[in-house]
Parts: sequence; structure tokens; C-alpha cells
Amino acid sequence: MPALASLTMGPRGILAAAAGALSVTSISATLHHSWGEGQAFSNIAGLLVVTVASVTTSSAMHSRRQSELKQVRRIAVAAQESILRPVPARLGPARTASMYLAAESGAQIGGDLYEAVATRYGVRMIVGDVRGKGLPAVRAAAAVLGAFREAVHYEAELAEVMNHCAAAFRREDAVARSSGAGGKGEGREDSSVEEEAESFVTALLAEVSDDHVVHVVNRGHPPPLRLSRGTAQELMPADPLPPLGLEDFITGPTAKAERYVFEPGDRLLLHTDGVNEARDADHRFFPLPEAAESVRRTCTPQEFLEELHLKLLHHTGGRLADDVAMLVVDRLVEETDGRGEVTDASTAH
Repeated sequence: MPALASLTMGPRGILAAAAGALSVTSISATLHHSWGEGQAFSNIAGLLVVTVASVTTSSAMHSRRQSELKQVRRIAVAAQESILRPVPARLGPARTASMYLAAESGAQIGGDLYEAVATRYGVRMIVGDVRGKGLPAVRAAAAVLGAFREAVHYEAELAEVMNHCAAAFRREDAVARSSGAGGKGEGREDSSVEEEAESFVTALLAEVSDDHVVHVVNRGHPPPLRLSRGTAQELMPADPLPPLGLEDFITGPTAKAERYVFEPGDRLLLHTDGVNEARDADHRFFPLPEAAESVRRTCTPQEFLEELHLKLLHHTGGRLADDVAMLVVDRLVEETDGRGEVTDASTAH
């Protein structure tokens, strides 16, 4: 019993199994009056030896597993930092902050993505969500982010940046399909076809320039939330478009950036559906606009995300059902100093 327990249990479980085996041995020896024959003592001695060996082996295996787990986590952290880098606190005319929360305990990266880059056209941001989990979702997120980080610097039109992201995802999706095409059974092939048909990425691009507007291109993603003078408003697209990878469903004109007022002092929240679709015990969705309005208006972007995170955990009972990515940007208030030069003051929503 202790030897079998060592395969799945720790020292406490092994000792409990040994205590059970000792009880069985003692009861058996008492019922059969075999204490005087010495067999019972031999069994107890053997039980003691096996228990000590099992505890030693289990402790060694536990230490080895912990060492391997720490190594895997270090690799995951390095991968996360290369794919999802924390955004700078200041980018051009804006203050920014980001947050990523994994739904699975111990996970570091997934299919959610975000990035903010200062370019000659303004501060450009992306938030997206890859359908699915695991390494295929991570590879798709890396492909979309790589295309975004390159295209934002030389494409004047935000819609063209989105087209580059879509092309990168199609290439990655084609490679994934071709690499998984061989050596499959009939059942697995049918399952693969179904998964490939549903492969897509919801994505949203936003651009904050020197003028008091924000340009948005939305491909099937939850709309951003604008906070202006304490009031939250979802910036719904006038012409909804399907996610990346589902271009066959586009029948109208190509995507164009939509303009929304974004005055100094306003705040913009970009997020994935893990936020607005989070549910409580009664299956009610997280009231994102109301929660955002209740956060202190004078807090920094990072403090805003932290308070919103606490409200989200309170709503869900401390457990997230989906990964969460959030990116917030504040349009700085411009003030003129005594020398006539323009400086940026703290935001006040």
C-alpha cells in the first residue's frame, strides 16, 4: 500500500496508507493468533522499510517535478514578455497601461493579444482575441502582433494596418493546416476540418494622434469604452465587419477607420470579451460601463486597471472563465507654462 500510494500521493498520503496497512496487519495477526510466530513482526518490519523508501522516493520525485515546473514557468514568462510586452507608461500625447489575466491557474500566455506603439502617425494600439487555446492560439497571436508592429510604422491608413494583420493570420493559418494535414485518422480529420472552419481572430485597432479624435477599425471585436467627464460610452462600429480569417463574409466596401471624439482628459479602454462576458453566479454579465464609471476619475491608467480588476473578480467570485486583456489610454490635458511652452497636465475625467 505505501508503495502504490507513492505513485500519486505525497509523504502524508504514504504515511496514511502505511497506517492503514499496519492496522490490517495487526488485526490479521490478532485474529489468527500469529504474534508468537514472528511472521507479524516480519511483516511490520517490511512495511517500515517500504514506507521509508516510498517517502524518500516521493520526496525526490516531488522536488524534481517542482524544478521542472519552475523551469517551464520561466520559459512561459520569457515567451509572454516577447509576445505581450508591457506597454510604456507614456506614449506621445497619451498615458497608457495594460493588464493580462489568464483564466487558467499557472498559465502565462494564451490567445489574447495587445500592443501600443508610438509612430509618426500617432499612438497606435491593437487588442485581439484568437479563437481557441494552446500553442496554435499563441502562434496566431504572435503572427498578428508581428504584422502590427511592422505595419504601424509605414502604413498611413489604419485600415491598411488591419489588412496586414489579416494577411499574416491567413498565412499562419495556412501553415497550421498544412502541417497538421498528414497522418490523421478519419475521426480526427473531421474534427480538424470543423476547427479550421472556425479559425479566426477578433481584432480592434485604435489611433490617437495630435487632433482630438480617435480612429478605430473594428473586426468583430468588443467595442472600446470611452470615458468622458465621468460617463462611459461604447464606441459601436457603424458598419460591423467579421473577424480576421472570415473575409469571405465581407460583401460590402473594405474596412475604413471610423472617427470618434477623444478630447484631452478622456480615457479609452480596449479589452477582450473576457471582461464584458464575465458572469457571476446568476449568469449575469459584468456591467463594464457602470464599473468603469465607478472607478475614481483621478486615478492613473494603471490604478484604473487594478480597480477594474478587483471589481471583475468580485463579480465572478474570484474565478475567471476566460482570459482577459485590457489596454487603457488617457488623452493628456495640455497646459501652457509661464514661458509659453505646452506641457501635459494630469488627466481629470
